[in-house]
Amino acid sequence: MICVKDLSFSRNDGVNKQNILNQLDLFVPAAQHLALLGDSGSGKTTFLHILAGLLQADSGSVSINNQELSSLNETELALYRRKIGLIFQHYQLLDCLTVKQNILFQHKLNYPKKSASEFDHIVDELGLQGKLDALPEKLSGGEQQRVGIARALLNKPQIIFADEPTGNLDRQRSHQVVKLLTKLCSERKINLVMVTHSHQLTDYFDQVKVLRDGHFE
Repeated sequence: MICVKDLSFSRNDGVNKQNILNQLDLFVPAAQHLALLGDSGSGKTTFLHILAGLLQADSGSVSINNQELSSLNETELALYRRKIGLIFQHYQLLDCLTVKQNILFQHKLNYPKKSASEFDHIVDELGLQGKLDALPEKLSGGEQQRVGIARALLNKPQIIFADEPTGNLDRQRSHQVVKLLTKLCSERKINLVMVTHSHQLTDYFDQVKVLRDGHFE
C-alpha cells in the first residue's frame, strides 16, 4: 500500500529554486499497479526515487505499507530498500557476470546466508532456463530486461519500482515485458509502480497518473 500526502520537492542550482513536485497526493491499495506517465523532465523519476527511499522530499509524507519513510534513519532506510525491487531502463546488469550470477547478485548481498528458494521457479516463468550461463552481451534487450525482472522478484519484494523498463525495447517487446511483469506481480500480490512514456502500455495497470508541471492531472 502506498500513501502520499502533500508531497513537494525542489532543486536549487545555487541561483534559482526549481519546483519539481508540488503538493502531490496519491493512494495505491495493496497489490495494485500504477503507471506514471509524463514528458521528459516532468519529475516522474524523481517521484519514483522518493518512493524508493533514494531521495527525501522537502515536505509532505510518504507511507509504504504503513511505514512513514521520513521517520526512518539511514539504517532503517537501508532495511526498507531490501524489501523493494528496482527495475531500470538500462538493465544495470554486470557485464562480467553470467545471467545466473546477475540474478543472484543482490540477493547474496542482502541475504548471504539465505538460499534463493524461488530462483528456479522465477527463471522458468521468465523463460531464462537456457540463458543462465550466458553473459549479458549475448542477450537481446528483452532478455536482459527479463533478467532485471528476475533479480527484482527474487527477494520477494513488497513493492517493485520500475523506471522506464521498456525505454530501450521495441513496441512488441515492450508489451511482452510489461504483460509479464504485471502478471508476475499480480500472482505475488506485489505493488508495482512503473514510469513510462507510453500510453499504449497503460491497459495493464489498475491506475494511471499523468505528471505535468509538478502536479497529477
